[in-house]
Amino acid sequence: MNDRAWVATRKGLFELRRAKAGWRIERISFLGEPVSMVLPPQRDQGGGRMLAALNLGHFGVKLHASDDAGVTWREVATPAYPAQPAKATGVPWKLVQIWSLEVQDGVVWAGTLPGGLFRSADFGQSWQLVEALWNRPERAEWFGGGYDVPGIHSICPHPDGELLVGISCGGVWVGRDGGAGWSLQADGMRATYMPPEQADSPNTQDPHRIQRCAAAPEVLWCQHHNGIWRSTDNAGSWQEASGAPVANFGFALAVHPQEPDTAWFVPAQADQCRVPVDGALVVNRTRDGGRSFETLRTGLPQVHCYELVYRHGLALADDASTLLMGSTTGGLWGSSDAGDHWQAVSPHLPPIYAVRFG
Repeated sequence: MNDRAWVATRKGLFELRRAKAGWRIERISFLGEPVSMVLPPQRDQGGGRMLAALNLGHFGVKLHASDDAGVTWREVATPAYPAQPAKATGVPWKLVQIWSLEVQDGVVWAGTLPGGLFRSADFGQSWQLVEALWNRPERAEWFGGGYDVPGIHSICPHPDGELLVGISCGGVWVGRDGGAGWSLQADGMRATYMPPEQADSPNTQDPHRIQRCAAAPEVLWCQHHNGIWRSTDNAGSWQEASGAPVANFGFALAVHPQEPDTAWFVPAQADQCRVPVDGALVVNRTRDGGRSFETLRTGLPQVHCYELVYRHGLALADDASTLLMGSTTGGLWGSSDAGDHWQAVSPHLPPIYAVRFG
């Protein structure tokens, strides 16, 4: 469904439709309410079932489901942590935000702050904490990046049933047997923000975003806090992109569904500044597995631009040519030629958290 997309923002969920004249807003749901993540309509769920996660501050986190592709919504169960044992230390066992939503073989997975993974076999009617990951002793070393607590932002299902998750900051974990067994697989990554003796520790890595190539599922791309990494052996090892630009900090990532050597990234200035390099918004694209990159800027603001693109703010449609990109200051751009040219869809949406195609 390359002609439909959903934009989750601080002030609602915007459904877009593409016509000959370009993208237009067709429907707004939850107007005025922060929508942290959306699961678009799923082909294996009747074509119209979707989820929207809301972060309502004082009123807590809420989850809503739709059976008609977003025309109507109903509240469903929200993932909940069990009671925290008195002897447990570290972050409170309390849901702060739903940061990621994915489907694998009919099971919905939700990644949350403070670093818990939940599963639902009934499309949000009930949720179970994946205790095999939550109870790992390594979790005691996880810490927050941009947030005060760690969080699971990337969920990458594998066709054979495995599940890979990216944690900021807690590395890369691969789950097997339906989430019963987990292994830490971030070997090769490097965290320059850590003391030298801890920089290579897999458990302290901050993989800002991870995506899998659909046609070559052994290939994964990662926009890390301090670089771009790639794995060709299903996270058995990671290699830094040899031709990555000097400005290789960023959050957003998109991977070509058929060509494992092709991926898109949105660079920014690190660390605290977090604005486009030299005030110019660009997208970097590699087509040779990271050995070289092109800088794409046609149609994007190039002077006094201070837009930041969050982890889920860049989306690529199934046609591998249609891109949408949304920023923290409400700018939304689209491309129909794989990023060579961009057009403004809207300059004044609320801050954008996630963009997803159907």
